[in-house]
Amino acid sequence: MLELQIQKRLEGAQGKFELDLQLQLNASESLALFGQSGVGKTSILRMLAGLVAPDHGRIVFDGEVWFDSDHKINLATPSRSIGMVFQNYALFPHLNVRENIAFAAGSKSTSWVNQLLELSDLSNLQTQAVQYLSGGQKQRVALARALARRPKLLLLDEPLSALDQHIRLQMQDHLQMMHRELGMSMIIVSHDIAEVFKLSQKVILIEAGKVARRGSPHQVFLQQKNQGKLHLQAQVLAIRIEEVVCVVSLLIGQEIIEIIASQEDIKGLIVGDQIAISTKAFSPQITRLR
Repeated sequence: MLELQIQKRLEGAQGKFELDLQLQLNASESLALFGQSGVGKTSILRMLAGLVAPDHGRIVFDGEVWFDSDHKINLATPSRSIGMVFQNYALFPHLNVRENIAFAAGSKSTSWVNQLLELSDLSNLQTQAVQYLSGGQKQRVALARALARRPKLLLLDEPLSALDQHIRLQMQDHLQMMHRELGMSMIIVSHDIAEVFKLSQKVILIEAGKVARRGSPHQVFLQQKNQGKLHLQAQVLAIRIEEVVCVVSLLIGQEIIEIIASQEDIKGLIVGDQIAISTKAFSPQITRLR
């Protein structure tokens, strides 16, 4: 089990803020950290990995104290049972596929490297230089390398965001399979709600360093369902006035839609704004995201 209680002074796009987080994660569970950019999600992963120290708090994993500010304990990264996958893969360009994985495995047996190659569907590419791999293949190598030390906790920082949709869906399936086969706990940072639903059992929604909501994906993202409302985030592409109404063009995910709004609804709104739109019956309610 992971038990975490940390505080850290951070600085984001909106200025300085205090990250204050408490969470528990059971063995073999998967958790998603969700929220706008700059709210502290990646910093949480870095503190779990031992790359950054919290200002105050305590991190305990599987009964082992990784960090304790009161007792001045801060376990070094190699001593923590973690694997981490970055968005940019961070592979060794001078090593081939097998060598990248074997380097991380260290003294682990050759059979374990062979098993990872097979699980990752990389056996036929094991002698290939990583520079010639596709994005999806590089991501599979990065994941296999992160698992080579047999970590009990896997940390994923937007690992699939650079992939096209088809490869991304394949990698989500691959991650699901690896998580199920190897049984480690997993924490993923993602901006993709569909990905969060697919890969996580728990979600923590973070706003300005604080927990805004927590629970299952359904509890966090569909909590307004019983109120008959739909809540979406969108970007304003265009605003035009047609007689007594305003037509607002919005980008929601990969789709462009148009809604009708009043002059009061769009007051202060400009092209490029990120907005939250709530609909009930036929009247949209628009809130500008600061």
